[in-house]
Amino acid sequence: MSDYLVVVESPTKAKAIKRYLGSRYKVMASLGHVIDLPKSQFGIDIENNFSPKYITIRGKGKVLKELKSASKAAKKVFLAADPDREGEAICWHLARALELQQNTPCRVEFHEITKKAVKEAFKKPRLIDQDRVDAQQARRVLDRIVGYKISPLLWKKVKKGLSAGRVQSVALRLIVEREDEIARFQPEEYWTLAALLQAEEAVFTANYYGRQGKKHVPAAQEEVERILADLQGHDFIVTDVQKRERKRRPAPPFTTSSLQQEASRKLGFTTRKTMSVAQQLYEGLNIGKAGVVGLVTYIRTDATRVSQEALTAVRAYIGDTFGKQYLPEKPQVYAAKKGAQEAHEAIRPTSVGYTPAQVKEFLTRDQYRLYKLIWERFVASQMSPAVYDTVTAKINISMYEFRATGSQIKFGGFMKLYTESRDDEEKEESSLLPELVPGQKLKLLQFKPEQHFTQPPPRFSEAMLVKTLEEKGVGRPSTYAPIISTLQARGYIIREKKVFYATELGRIVLEQLLEFFPDIIDVDFTAQLEEKLDQIAEGKEYWVDVISAFYNSFAKRLKAAEEHMEKVEIKPEESEETCPNCGRNLVYKMGRYGKFLACPGFPECRFAKAIVNELGIPCPECGKMLVERKTKRGRVFYGCSGYPECEFTSWNLPQKEKCPQCGYLTVLKGKKLQCANKECGFIISGAAAKKKQTLTSNEKIRSGTHG
Repeated sequence: MSDYLVVVESPTKAKAIKRYLGSRYKVMASLGHVIDLPKSQFGIDIENNFSPKYITIRGKGKVLKELKSASKAAKKVFLAADPDREGEAICWHLARALELQQNTPCRVEFHEITKKAVKEAFKKPRLIDQDRVDAQQARRVLDRIVGYKISPLLWKKVKKGLSAGRVQSVALRLIVEREDEIARFQPEEYWTLAALLQAEEAVFTANYYGRQGKKHVPAAQEEVERILADLQGHDFIVTDVQKRERKRRPAPPFTTSSLQQEASRKLGFTTRKTMSVAQQLYEGLNIGKAGVVGLVTYIRTDATRVSQEALTAVRAYIGDTFGKQYLPEKPQVYAAKKGAQEAHEAIRPTSVGYTPAQVKEFLTRDQYRLYKLIWERFVASQMSPAVYDTVTAKINISMYEFRATGSQIKFGGFMKLYTESRDDEEKEESSLLPELVPGQKLKLLQFKPEQHFTQPPPRFSEAMLVKTLEEKGVGRPSTYAPIISTLQARGYIIREKKVFYATELGRIVLEQLLEFFPDIIDVDFTAQLEEKLDQIAEGKEYWVDVISAFYNSFAKRLKAAEEHMEKVEIKPEESEETCPNCGRNLVYKMGRYGKFLACPGFPECRFAKAIVNELGIPCPECGKMLVERKTKRGRVFYGCSGYPECEFTSWNLPQKEKCPQCGYLTVLKGKKLQCANKECGFIISGAAAKKKQTLTSNEKIRSGTHG
């Protein structure tokens, strides 16, 4: 018989910490929540201070029975769920179900699954934090009120099976409003004027800045032509040269949202996938002789703080591995964002000694890639800044001013290991200007006028949506993945080419919510509610008061909606294709993997077909047209329309240009244009690939196939 019982959420976590505690401890898994609100009924007593009706979750009776039996046989019970509000609530429910004494310190909290962290945590168990429990309970009650009161209304007035989540509706609004902004956008013409100049043997480019020291952007070709006419017969003279040193600091270690964003950009992971793989790294993996080890600290955090012990270890590693020049005199300190829970640390490796190379053979491909990202970001965050030499030259010709800028990396610093990616910028390219001095006369080789048009704001990618939700204070790190997944599952949005589009159904639902529940989908109101939940967790607000204030207004709007919301008839968009079975015109429908064509006679006629996007490029194997396809998980690939007779496929976008070496099909692999024939594999330059990518995109826009 074991002296002590420890309850955690998952079997993997149980296995990991059992190794550190020894034979006197029995470690069992609750498999997440065992007690929650019922699914089949509202479960909130509005008249009795919004008292929740908790029940044992269906299928968890056996687990709870086993836990009760084990707790009775143990001298002491420890509850060690994750160190957040959700984990606190799990412990609270378990304490009540196992009939633990309310004033008994039974809560054990650790932020990484390592021997030292686990041992230290068990030396100082604490009471369950009721304020944290109340904050989680308040969120659960709020979401239940919104979901279970508005959703039936949408079933009755719009379509069965719909839902209206408190936070997901705000995210839907952001996506729809961005699309509307794009639709309203009117492109404006503007021109740039570059001058290719020569100083002795060196050739460089200077760009038109303005006239008489004032910045000016030509709006039409006529303006550029007037400037060019004025420049005739005049010399380019260097008037000023500014040289300076610029430093670039590394990015801070990951928070939950920054990890989701970077994994989306660098690895192509969805937020759900990022959190799933990160959870595996946190709970522990078998890495050979060391056994099951938690490789990263707790993954739900909005803090950038790092423990002194971890700082000491990483600084020693940097000095030993990269040299003293890569180690700053003092540790890098990063400012915490407003409202961050500083009790948590940033997401970092539990031991910097577990390098990606050392653990690679024990991890899956996705586990390795995400761990490598976390490890490199953390180590780089404590390395020396990168140092650039920058030069800005002002060059006058007549009354006009041109400017030339150049920079060169003087010292790579943290960039030797890792560089943060961005949604809105190309990778920095180093370029160096020749030595220029004021009064120097330059030779004009060529003018390069170029027409441009202003661009609308981009559609939301997962990374951009997560970043926007965080900036606006909507939701919390742990909620971003379920928000996005729910919107997709309900058919309110679809994800194509890594960006989100609102569906017709999503727009209809939003219109109803905007009319009758404007507060629910108001960004500022939702952010203020998040702050209220934080204040409950800090003991500054009583959870019933927060719910009551919300419900008083909500109940009035709900009554008005029930009386005045009109029934909406959703008519599917009709296509020109006819059903081969019954002759009806096929209609566009939205499925799990996007749009498809189906017979409107369902269920009498069940004909359906996929919408095939032809690329206009022949298959290199049989000559039939290549088409875009999707895997069951929604990943895009390209294959022959003659499948299954021809099985040619490619993960990379095919291009019209043939390989100059063997004449086979070429594809875009990243930013490189490459032969798809594995035996050839000829790589065309990256610049050429970039040009081809632009042409392909323009061709798709003209042909109407662009998303």
